[in-house]
Amino acid sequence: MPIFAAADPPAWLTALPDWLRALPASPVVSTVILIAAILIARGLLGRLIKQRVTATDLRRRWLVQTRNALLLVLLLGLVVIWATELQTLALSLVAIVVAFVIATKELILCLSGSVLKTGAGSFNVGDRIQVKDFRGDVIDQNLLATTIMEVGPGKLTHQRTGRVTVIPNSVFLAEPVTNESYTHDYVLHVFTIPFKRDDDWQAAREAFLASAMRRCQPYLEDVRRHMQRLSDRQGLDTPSVDPRVTIQIPAAGEVHLVVRLPVRARERSYIEQAILAECFASTDYAKPPTSPSCS
Repeated sequence: MPIFAAADPPAWLTALPDWLRALPASPVVSTVILIAAILIARGLLGRLIKQRVTATDLRRRWLVQTRNALLLVLLLGLVVIWATELQTLALSLVAIVVAFVIATKELILCLSGSVLKTGAGSFNVGDRIQVKDFRGDVIDQNLLATTIMEVGPGKLTHQRTGRVTVIPNSVFLAEPVTNESYTHDYVLHVFTIPFKRDDDWQAAREAFLASAMRRCQPYLEDVRRHMQRLSDRQGLDTPSVDPRVTIQIPAAGEVHLVVRLPVRARERSYIEQAILAECFASTDYAKPPTSPSCS
């Protein structure tokens, strides 16, 4: 196929030599012709500018502008010449990218989850977290997975089970994360003791509050200063750290005592068990108080 073909060729085209019009219309040949034409035009224009423009600054400005204009023409010409090949290449690249994304979907989700939890500062190694049904202490994390030492069973106990759970980081893209160690050195630990309405829960409330006060009294001022620093850093109100026992009525005939007290992060289970053992050691609150008989 000739390099130039048209139904009604212009006069300048018919004046070209037969050998030039018979050249194959391949992108490579067209690219060579275009580059040669640009080089010739640059040489001719450069010589013309040097001959006609005498001012040094103006001559340099015209040479630079001419070079940039010819470079732009060259780039546009290459795009036009290789348009079909570029379109084919683009379609091939899109197909390859789509296949790659489908094949590595889980890997990409894990990397995205790693970026999310790192950027959000959700937790660090050593923190106790819960995500979905997984709860434990973070012992390792990398770009693909987070490893936790399981704590349980359930959400209310604080003993390690000895099992290790590896969580893919893709989980953090769709599931909320609870960080139980957000306050680091000291935490506000909460546990619940259920009673019946007929039990002596009033006496139990006083006993639990007194025991909690004794357990945390040695470091209570340290906890106040620690919480004050965290509140100032985060711009939050400083929470009260004094031990307290509140009452909840989850159902008719039931009373729950909710004990909250500040403890060292690694002593949650120990302090909870010590308070329970102390309060239940000498008193059986399940027996209702004896009321005087009327006779």
